[in-house]
Amino acid sequence: MKTFPLGEADRLVSFLGRGSGKLRGVAAGARRLKNRFGSTLEVLSHVQVWYFERETRELVRIQQCELLESFHRAQSDYGLSTGLAVVSEVGEQVLPEREVAEPMFRLILLTVREIERTGTWELPLAYFAFWAVRLGGWLPQFDRCASCGAAFGSQAAYHASWEAGLFCEKCRRGGMHPLNLEARKLAEQFAGERIDKIEDAQAMRQPGQELRDASLNWIEHHTERKLNTRELLETS
Repeated sequence: MKTFPLGEADRLVSFLGRGSGKLRGVAAGARRLKNRFGSTLEVLSHVQVWYFERETRELVRIQQCELLESFHRAQSDYGLSTGLAVVSEVGEQVLPEREVAEPMFRLILLTVREIERTGTWELPLAYFAFWAVRLGGWLPQFDRCASCGAAFGSQAAYHASWEAGLFCEKCRRGGMHPLNLEARKLAEQFAGERIDKIEDAQAMRQPGQELRDASLNWIEHHTERKLNTRELLETS
């Protein structure tokens, strides 16, 4: 998920296991030019990890990593890597330590595979953000105003990072952003269909952007933390 320098030669690694949840561990010697980990510690690489754990210590000791799936194209391209950075930060922000989260594991892997396959982060990241909100139990009602209960119909709904719901035209406040009907329909499609099965991504670009922004706002609201990597999306 993420790595940090530790001491002169080691790395502190945050990783998500299918059956273990999010863990943090030390990869001894990983910063040396010649080390046994190679490229396995690249952000969001799909790897098999062998580690040693002691009950009295919070950090595990990473002994070995084997690369199962490389996403070199996405990791080495600056534009694509910004999408990976958002996925990584959201995962770090929403996942508790040592709590099994297999649906999130599968979501992250599916998203990264799709960014690698398509050469774009736009629709995959919208899909990821929507599902991160849904898995977190934070998805608001998409058909009516959270304040007055009025149905949106074909009209735009409005959202902001300081609110948990969607609001109608009458209840919206300054600084809120629209979530139009097309974006709400895209959310319904995401709920019932895998991202790698969805075609005509170009036609979904604007609705996808609206849904992504709304979902990231809800993540920031519920975690009470700003996503620093969001700014990278505007420059990539």
